Amino acid sequence: MSSSISDAQLAASLEQLADACAALALPDPLLVGIETGGVWLARWLHERLGVSAPLASLDAGFYRDDLRLGGLKGQVRPSNLPPSVDGRHILLVDDVLHTGRTVQAALRELFDFGRPACVRLAVLVDRGGRELPVCADAVGLRLDVPPGQRLRLSGPDPLHLDLEAA
Repeated sequence: MSSSISDAQLAASLEQLADACAALALPDPLLVGIETGGVWLARWLHERLGVSAPLASLDAGFYRDDLRLGGLKGQVRPSNLPPSVDGRHILLVDDVLHTGRTVQAALRELFDFGRPACVRLAVLVDRGGRELPVCADAVGLRLDVPPGQRLRLSGPDPLHLDLEAA
């Protein structure tokens, strides 16, 4: 069984996320979307916030700590990051924050490209259930998701957020 978050609630969550990102006031930020939903959101935020630096993306599949437990889920896409992130103010963007393992993997990959001045995390939905000490700096929506269910962002145009059985 699945159900959708209403278009109005999704639109309000996107605006909340954009406002929270703007409030971070990062100087010349590099937006880095985590494949796949995070890239769609980063693209939207890049335009909405008028960011001048080129949009970047990463797929942290090879950096996951649970890779050896179940193999890769789906296709791993190549990352599109600048040769160095030294001294950059990075806004890392993902669709759903749950356990924190995807964010941990993304940070591992980012630091292979250098030492950023700072990394801030923006997520469309924080659903709780953390296994690692990861906290988002900008959140569009906080949502309690029952065990055995997951959120899935589909898109990119239009975006839809569905709650479905895991």
